[in-house]
Amino acid sequence: MSLKQLFSGDEQSGVAYKNQHRKRRIINLLDQEGECTIPEIAQSLNLSVPTATSIVTELLEEGLIQDCGKIDSIAGRPANLYGLASNACFFIGVDVRDDHLNIGLINFKKDLVFADLHLPYHLENSVASLDRLIDALQQFIAQPPVANKNILSICINLTGRIHSSNGYSYSFFHFSEEPLAAVIERRIGIRTFLENDSRAMAYGEFHKGVVKNEKNVLFINMDYGIGLGILVDGKVYYGKSGFSGELGHIPLFNNEIICHCGKKGCLETEASGRTLLQRFRERIAEGSVSSITRNNSDPDTLTLENIIEAARQEDVLTIELISEIGDKLGRGIAILINLLNPELVVLGGPLIATGDYLFLPTKFALNKYSLSLVNNDSRLCISQLGEKAGIIGSGLIARNRMISPA
Repeated sequence: MSLKQLFSGDEQSGVAYKNQHRKRRIINLLDQEGECTIPEIAQSLNLSVPTATSIVTELLEEGLIQDCGKIDSIAGRPANLYGLASNACFFIGVDVRDDHLNIGLINFKKDLVFADLHLPYHLENSVASLDRLIDALQQFIAQPPVANKNILSICINLTGRIHSSNGYSYSFFHFSEEPLAAVIERRIGIRTFLENDSRAMAYGEFHKGVVKNEKNVLFINMDYGIGLGILVDGKVYYGKSGFSGELGHIPLFNNEIICHCGKKGCLETEASGRTLLQRFRERIAEGSVSSITRNNSDPDTLTLENIIEAARQEDVLTIELISEIGDKLGRGIAILINLLNPELVVLGGPLIATGDYLFLPTKFALNKYSLSLVNNDSRLCISQLGEKAGIIGSGLIARNRMISPA
């Protein structure tokens, strides 16, 4: 049985179905436990030891699991431990940003083994932009560190409304009745899934980042917009239609600024990367000075990365504007803390690369606007994965969607 047959949703019957089902149960057990002996596998899955031995032998021959050595036993000879084989199969995570792409390769044991970061790209809602995305993905798959790997699936992160269960994107590349995931899968030839970018980043942070034993966590993605990933009782919360996490569109302010969503007063109109760029251009037009424009750079061509780099170089104007953003962001997070009382709030996304310039004003406003008895139990911290959160999260989602039971 091939890997793709084993992890496909194709219906089997009789002995073939039973064998496929048992193999997948053993793989999922090893995925959860790390390493197990045959008696432990038999007991956990209610199998006889001879049956468990037979299936483990087949999985060893197929290269999906490996012998991890012996474990001392109180009685009898030492038993062999078995675990997943790292290089049995691979999964690709794609993080689509406004002005670049990150693409990474995840192995069977959930490790990021190769990544291409900051690939040139401009996201726009056009067929040409979709073609460039697919071209970049094909080039990644064809290069030597990735070529000839047994890639089972791909997950692509996009901003906006993503229905991850059926593969539709409603904010970008919604050009036909066919799901975007199916369109890309047909052109790439590899099983493809879609996920919202903030939720995928949160998923990476929940499983491989700063989150350890916490079960109720919020991840704030500070980019051109503001996204939110939610972990409730150890599970990612999607909402009924899969559109949860639109923190940036909470109508928090009584202003006349029209958000890109079409509404007025959204949190994003006062506290996002897009707003930060706009405020910077306004202040320059009013006569303010910045190291960015010292070399006669055109403010209209600046990107968020330019602002972040200027803050790192202690540019006074950008630090001042980022502080204002942090104060308003803290108000928004205070609402979440008062409502949900999470154990942990993680600040991530490109803007958090400014460090304390964003973190400290956010924390101060959070303490100011939230209830003290509530926020005392909620810790605020910075993402551990940084720029890699999106590709790790989407790679893990691609893996999970393939190997986990329905």
